[in-house]
Amino acid sequence: MTVKLLKTLMDKLKIVTMGGGTGSFTVLQGLKKYPVDLKAIVAMTDDGGSSGELRDEMGVLPPGDLRQCLVALSESPEVLREIFNYRFSKGKMKGHNLGNLLISSLEEMKGGLDKALPYINNLLALKGEVIPVTFNKVKLAAELDNKILIGEHNIATSNLIDNCKLKRLYTDPRAKANHKAVKAIKEADAIIIGPGNLYCSILPVFLILGIKQALKKTKAKVFYNVNLVNNNKHTKDFNVFDFVNVIEDYLGKDLIDYVLFNNKKPSKKVIEKYGKEGDMTEFPKTNFLRKDNKILIGKNLISSGLYEQKKGDPLQRTLIRHDSDKLAKAIIKIVQ
Repeated sequence: MTVKLLKTLMDKLKIVTMGGGTGSFTVLQGLKKYPVDLKAIVAMTDDGGSSGELRDEMGVLPPGDLRQCLVALSESPEVLREIFNYRFSKGKMKGHNLGNLLISSLEEMKGGLDKALPYINNLLALKGEVIPVTFNKVKLAAELDNKILIGEHNIATSNLIDNCKLKRLYTDPRAKANHKAVKAIKEADAIIIGPGNLYCSILPVFLILGIKQALKKTKAKVFYNVNLVNNNKHTKDFNVFDFVNVIEDYLGKDLIDYVLFNNKKPSKKVIEKYGKEGDMTEFPKTNFLRKDNKILIGKNLISSGLYEQKKGDPLQRTLIRHDSDKLAKAIIKIVQ
């Protein structure tokens, strides 16, 4: 097959990512290097850090996860992307991200995030489209066996295993899906879920009314990228199948076609710096076909470097990350 013909075929491929900011950012950075039609459906329940403050003070929708996906798809000069990602490290603006402020300001100026996004798209010269999963203002809620937690940040920092177990997640209030998100899912050739925090980045997308139904109708192949490490408070002792089972509790069985997982342990140096060797997920060692016809694919998907926490960032970030190029290459190879 000639390069020209391959490019023509890939130009027709519509790939949709689903999740939160950091995980989707990683996937999109790799996928945008291929000649495919990209759309990122983004969770809208973030209420921590800069996004949380802007929600409370300005009454806007959370900009943080959107910003990361916008920057990932941007083909504008590097300096503009750096400006969008700049985080103040002192003064009254400490912890705020300049891109978050710009998105929220445009939302207020134009009378809604839906009206502001086209201006941001032009400014950043996007290769693809970033789609908020909903324009409704919602909070993520978790029902535990002895209490209710309201707010994504509260859930992210709570122990859902040892103290009181999670019974269900839901949004407060219930929210209707953005029609663009539903359309993108139905028309996609491939849908990429994750990676990202299971309960606070991935599942919130599926809680929006209309998303689950669209996934059931799509003819797209559905991929799930398993996290590199476990979260002691949420997914302690999880293996690949545990992650998949939780997602299927919310989505239903047989919607996921491919499960991609990392089968390469980080270097000893990285583990020591990360300080959480006990959190490493026990990944299956080989590729095989499960009885439910999910294809599990284990590859070296881990970045050789260690993420450095940015100055002024008040939130604790995962330091071990997927390698964007390795992840994209694995996905494209299957989608082709």
